[in-house]
Amino acid sequence: MLTALKHFIREITLGDSGKVSFAEDDKRLAAAALLFHLIDVDGVIEEAESRKLRDILQSRYSLNDAETTELIKAARQRDSEAVDLYGFTSVLKRTADEAERLEIVEMMWEIVYADGHVHEFEDNTIWRVAELLGISTRDRMTLRQKVAKTAPEEGEAE
Repeated sequence: MLTALKHFIREITLGDSGKVSFAEDDKRLAAAALLFHLIDVDGVIEEAESRKLRDILQSRYSLNDAETTELIKAARQRDSEAVDLYGFTSVLKRTADEAERLEIVEMMWEIVYADGHVHEFEDNTIWRVAELLGISTRDRMTLRQKVAKTAPEEGEAE
C-alpha cells in the first residue's frame, strides 16, 4: 500500500519515469521541439547537430545531463506528434519576450551551422519559424551572419 502511494505521488510530481517532465506550455519544450525539428528536417540527423542540440539546451536552460536528455526525448515526441510548427511558436509568442524569441532563432542558426552546411529545408524552416515568432527578416539575417562567422566550414564539423 505504501509503495503504491509513493509511486502515485512520484508519478504526479515527476511523471511516470520519475524524471522531471516538461509541460506542453513550457517554452523550453517548445524551443527544443523546434530545434529537434530543424535537425531532422533534411532527413539526416548528423552527430554534430545532435551534440550541438544537447550543448545548446543544457547551457541556455541550465539543465543537468538527465534533464537535458529528458527534454530532448520530450521534444522528439512532441515534434513527431505535431502537424505544423504553429503549436510550438504560439507557446513561444505567449511566454517568451522578444529577446528570448531572437535567442531561439539564433539557437536555430547554431544548430544549422553545426555540420558546416545549410540545407535549403533548414533555411526555409528558420524563415517560417522567424515569421511565426514575429522576428523581422533583418534580425533573422543578422543572426545568421553572426553565427556563420563562428561556424565550421563544410567538412570541418566532426
